[in-house]
Amino acid sequence: MITRRAALLSATALATTAGLPDLSFAQDTPRRGGVLTVHLNSEQRILNPALRASTGVYIVASKIMEPLVDLKADGSPDPMLATEWSTTPDGKAITFKLRQGVTWHDGKPFTSADVQYTAMEMWKKHLNYGTTLQLYLEAVDTPDKYTAIFRYARPMPLDLLLRALPDLGYIAPRHIYEGTNVLENPANTAPVGTGPFKFVQYERGQFIIAERNPKYWLQGFPYLDRVVWRFITDKSAATAAMETGEVLMSNYSSLALADMDRLKKDARFEVSSRGNEGNASNNTIEFNFRRKELADIRVRRAIVHALDIPFFCENFLYGFGKRGTGPIPSSSQAFFPSEHGPQYPFDLKKANALLDEAGYPKGRDGTRFSLRLVPAPWGEDIALWSTYIQQALTEVGIKIEIVRYDAAGFLTNVYREWNFDLATGWHQYRNDPAVSTTVWYRSGSPKGAPWTNQWGWQSDAVDKVIDDAQSELDPAKRKALYGEFEKLVNTETPLWMAIERQFISVTNKRLRNHHNNPRWPSSHWTDVWLAQ
Repeated sequence: MITRRAALLSATALATTAGLPDLSFAQDTPRRGGVLTVHLNSEQRILNPALRASTGVYIVASKIMEPLVDLKADGSPDPMLATEWSTTPDGKAITFKLRQGVTWHDGKPFTSADVQYTAMEMWKKHLNYGTTLQLYLEAVDTPDKYTAIFRYARPMPLDLLLRALPDLGYIAPRHIYEGTNVLENPANTAPVGTGPFKFVQYERGQFIIAERNPKYWLQGFPYLDRVVWRFITDKSAATAAMETGEVLMSNYSSLALADMDRLKKDARFEVSSRGNEGNASNNTIEFNFRRKELADIRVRRAIVHALDIPFFCENFLYGFGKRGTGPIPSSSQAFFPSEHGPQYPFDLKKANALLDEAGYPKGRDGTRFSLRLVPAPWGEDIALWSTYIQQALTEVGIKIEIVRYDAAGFLTNVYREWNFDLATGWHQYRNDPAVSTTVWYRSGSPKGAPWTNQWGWQSDAVDKVIDDAQSELDPAKRKALYGEFEKLVNTETPLWMAIERQFISVTNKRLRNHHNNPRWPSSHWTDVWLAQ
């Protein structure tokens, strides 16, 4: 058996090390009480991270529901609902010892039955990213109330699973969901969890409230009395709320770029990517292969060649961002490949030649064809990126109509109804390519699963290398397979990870002990506190 100690050692490359709390801001002793008000720029209308893997869900629900493990400051696994873990030599059975004495917010006990139900009925069947990660999960045995044994048809590397569980390991209460339609259960918007805060109220378009859980398993925590998430879609209004102290924090680059650039000079705020190291992101271009023009690789390559990424980063993103080299970002020390396969630098002459070769000459008005672009509604950078794409592709004769939706509309039109030609949003890299990256490329995800391959594109070679890498126990061989994966997808360009960047948080310095792990905005906030 591989012990928990060995697992921790093998996971030291789990993520880029996060910075420790800035103690220059801290008082000697944490202060109990207070209300933390957090800015949200959109709502996704679901608060169950066992069904929906998304920062928009985690930023709220991870304070209410809990995963088996989270991340420590150094990126190693942090025991949450699981306290120990081990694996068999063949990687086909992974055992978790569960925390005892934990209760759900409604008073029912937490047991291995909750883990078994969540893994088999939510992660495996519905959870975006989870359906691919758990593709070969055959069963979860529960020999007693505090042991869960995950059994796989193919090897599951323990370090991969531990990298994945902070995002894809949230546990839901079996007694609330069993016998219901899990996708329509009321608990998806009024969650019942085991976490440090208990759900209180959700007013659509206005706010979400959670209060301190007085029976939390970690005695003495949390420090805060309440967390209030306020929906403020207008960026100027959100910045004004930060400056007046009505809101104390805004995460995931939700404020205007110009305002973040200004606020970083204000001594009241920390404006930083600290605590976001585990969530490197890319701005994407996603192609719908059901549109015949986009099914032609020459057209896709032409579109990529037509975009000047350094120009966009310098002139629109205040220099925050750089040209991506593929789906694995440079921040991934364990997996960033030495060779990336084809790259498509800015070259209008090449773009026009490819479009001519594909049989789409310019008409009298200079237009070759028109496409509908659907941008995700989160983040100013996405709005700017879509506008830039529209303007840049005009130069090569492609007319772009931008169609904007709210968060729910975007997810429905792109991932369920496939009602788009081009889409653009964020890809988030979560510590390991198998967690939230390869699912964008592997075929077989359920229709409607957000941030999965819904492009109408499939490659046997890509599917095979994804599956082989996911089940490879040797770290060096896994890295080599992901290098092969990156070369394949950069050649085929079913989508393009155009810009590499990290998220920015704006935090009032009254908030202490914040951003102290690599996925802090999506973490539990158990130990955060407010100075007077």
